[in-house]
Amino acid sequence: MAQWSTQEDLTAAYETIAASIDGWRPPAVHAVGLTSATSTEDYEFGHVNGPGEGPLPGVIMAKTVGHVSGSGTYPIGPAELRHALAALAPAEGVTSKPHPNLAAWRRMVLELETNPARGLVAVFVGDLDDPPVSEAEVSLRTQLASSSH
Repeated sequence: MAQWSTQEDLTAAYETIAASIDGWRPPAVHAVGLTSATSTEDYEFGHVNGPGEGPLPGVIMAKTVGHVSGSGTYPIGPAELRHALAALAPAEGVTSKPHPNLAAWRRMVLELETNPARGLVAVFVGDLDDPPVSEAEVSLRTQLASSSH
C-alpha cells in the first residue's frame, strides 16, 4: 500500500472508505480502549477523537468492526486492531501533522503482547446529546470531558 503524502490524500482516503460503508454517518467521538487486566468495566483510552477530529482513523475502525452510524461499542481482538493499524499506517506519509491514533494503537498492540489478559473495545458516540449505550462509552465520555478542561 502506498503512503499518503498530503492532507488531500487523507481526505480522499476517508471519502473512499466512507463511501464503501452503506449508510455511514461519522460519529461525534470515537476511540479504541483497553480494559484492565482484572476488570472489563475499567477502560483506558489511548487517544480520544473529539468532535471534528480524526475522521480517517474513525472510518477505518468503523469499517474494521462493521459500525455504520450512531453509537456502538465493539469488543475487538488484537488481529482486528493490527488490521486497522495497517490500514491507517500510510497516513504517516503526511509528516506535517501528528498521528496520535497510530501511536495509541501501536502502544495497545505492545500492551496486549505483554499482558494478554487485557481486552480491547472500539467505541463510537453518534451524538453527545444521546444517552450512553455501554459502560465503555460512559468511560470514554468521562475521559473526553476531563481532557477538555
